Amino acid sequence: MTDTDTRLSAGMPAPEFTLLDQDGAEVSLSDFRGQKTIVYFYPEADTPGCTTQACDFRDNLNSLAGAGYQVLGVSRDKPAKLAAFRDQQNLTFPLLSDPDKTVHEAYATWGEKSLYGKIVTGVLRSTFVLDENGLITLALYNVKATGHVASLRKKLGVDG
Repeated sequence: MTDTDTRLSAGMPAPEFTLLDQDGAEVSLSDFRGQKTIVYFYPEADTPGCTTQACDFRDNLNSLAGAGYQVLGVSRDKPAKLAAFRDQQNLTFPLLSDPDKTVHEAYATWGEKSLYGKIVTGVLRSTFVLDENGLITLALYNVKATGHVASLRKKLGVDG
């Protein structure tokens, strides 16, 4: 179970990672130093909620990029599934594969949650905003897929 004491919060350095992207290339968080970065964790590619969320990021990518933000999506899916998801939904930002949950655990995005009234263990849909130095400026746990990007843009002061 993810304890709220282990959760990340504003002011903390974001845990470093290197993962494979949808094309099997290594991507490290340190590659994005000097840029503001949004790292979001989602349960599974090509499911309704995750598709809604990914397409919201895609549709808002220009305004986020205009405000200096890079977007990275992280799930437990293998690169081949991520590539199919990217192609099917015309996603234009990196999708990263964390099949062994190492990065999920480092970010405290793996734990118990309520799903249709039952307690299950799985991915806690979460978003982290990092500054140019890799410090967390915003840590949002258990976000909703629908409307999340609009809410995030409002919190960040990013206009459409």
